[in-house]
Amino acid sequence: MTPLVVENATKYFGHGEARVSALADVSIRVERGTFLAVMGASGSGKSTLLHLMAGLTQADKGSVRINDIDISNLNDRRLTLFRRRHVGLVFQAFNLIPTLTAEENIALPLMLDGVSAAERSSKTGELLQALGLSHRRKHRPD
Repeated sequence: MTPLVVENATKYFGHGEARVSALADVSIRVERGTFLAVMGASGSGKSTLLHLMAGLTQADKGSVRINDIDISNLNDRRLTLFRRRHVGLVFQAFNLIPTLTAEENIALPLMLDGVSAAERSSKTGELLQALGLSHRRKHRPD
C-alpha cells in the first residue's frame, strides 16, 4: 500500500474566461518514509497540490488516496474526521492557538477525537520528545 497517491488531479479556479488551471493532470506517489519537498515558481500550483493532498480542497478531476482511502469521495463530516485522525499539517503561519501551551495545542485534536487524558498526555509527550521540544511543553506560541 502506498500511503499517498494523487492521480490525474486537475483543479480550476474561476469561471468562463477568468478560469485558471491551477493543476493539470498531476500524479504523484509518496511511499512510506519518503521526505518530499514541493518546489516551484509562484503560482505554479504548489499550495493547491498540498491542499488537495490534505483534503482541504477537492480536485475537479482525478483522485487523492491516503492509505487506500479515496478522500475525494468523502462527505464533509467524514473528511473532517479523516483529517483529524490521519493528516498533520504545519502551516506557514503555524495557526497555533495563542492562549494554549505547546502541549495543549498538540493535544487539542486528540481531545476532539475523544482520546482519554492519559493517552493524550502520553502521545503529546512522545511527540514533543521526538521533536526535541519537551522543554517547551508549557510555553505558549508567543
